[in-house]
Amino acid sequence: MEVQETRVQTDRVLTIPNILSMARLVGVPVFLWLILRPEFGGPQSDGWALLVLALSGVSDYLDGKLARRWNQISSLGRLLDPAADRLYILSTLVGLTWREILPLWLTLVLLAREAMLLVMVGILRRHGYPPPQVNFLGKAATFNLMYAFPLLLLSDGSGWIASLAAVFGWAFAGWGTTLYWWAGVLYVVQVRRLVRADIAAD
Repeated sequence: MEVQETRVQTDRVLTIPNILSMARLVGVPVFLWLILRPEFGGPQSDGWALLVLALSGVSDYLDGKLARRWNQISSLGRLLDPAADRLYILSTLVGLTWREILPLWLTLVLLAREAMLLVMVGILRRHGYPPPQVNFLGKAATFNLMYAFPLLLLSDGSGWIASLAAVFGWAFAGWGTTLYWWAGVLYVVQVRRLVRADIAAD
């Protein structure tokens, strides 16, 4: 995460990048429902869940790229994009932990990082700073986790495909968790510097 404000190009709400981000948000409860259907006596819908997750990954790439190319970076978009990322991660953690595909300790490690980030955002707001922008390290962490989760979901089966998915899924999960916390620690350092500078200025 970077604690810096990106110049806003437009205040429009109905831009193509914002519509893509909104569609990703709508897909969050659909994705969670598809994952949890077997737990409530419904048919297994992992294939559809993987499709929703894949489409969310494509839209995540497109909304940022199109916003920059078409000069449609907006205040709303700066909120929607990271919110959609975190909600997909949260819904996937809930679903995969409920189905015992993810161990509870890994879920708690990732949720602890999110709790730390919320505290830092609160500190920033008290000092008059905007929410942070996602930097390359944070995006890399999110992409690794978004690769890990569908692979781990695919590993909940039998055969060589499931075995291969488990190997790569856990590799991406390890890299993503490490990068997630690394980005979080760097963010804490940046927030601390800003707070110290404010105190020194007073």
